[in-house]
Amino acid sequence: MAMSDPLGDMLARIRNGQMARKDTIPVPASKLRTNVLDVLQREGFIRGYSQAELRPGVGEITIELKYQDGEPAIHEISRISKPGRRVYSKIKDLSLHYNGLGISILSTPRGVMSDQEAREANVGGEILCRVF
Repeated sequence: MAMSDPLGDMLARIRNGQMARKDTIPVPASKLRTNVLDVLQREGFIRGYSQAELRPGVGEITIELKYQDGEPAIHEISRISKPGRRVYSKIKDLSLHYNGLGISILSTPRGVMSDQEAREANVGGEILCRVF
């Protein structure tokens, strides 16, 4: 059965994995998921991830979750732009998430990046999710 929101599924798996105190979680591989995980790793919300090919054309990503003093590094992760309602923002209209403690992940013409990187590049785009 086809998934209508693969990114939302990955975010739910991360949220559920941290609530269950898992060290690693598997998700199906895709380019968008890999790009979002790159941003999460650069910003320090996950330890890392690795990709493996199960069979030709079918891959899996194993995400290593991060904890600080037994508490999850990600307190809140939510999908903003959904398949039924896309949310776009100009860079000047993009607000700080939790006064700069959290990040927004955007899909821009220059690739997937955090809100801070988008401000430096002066590009807006689709707000994929917010992380705190």
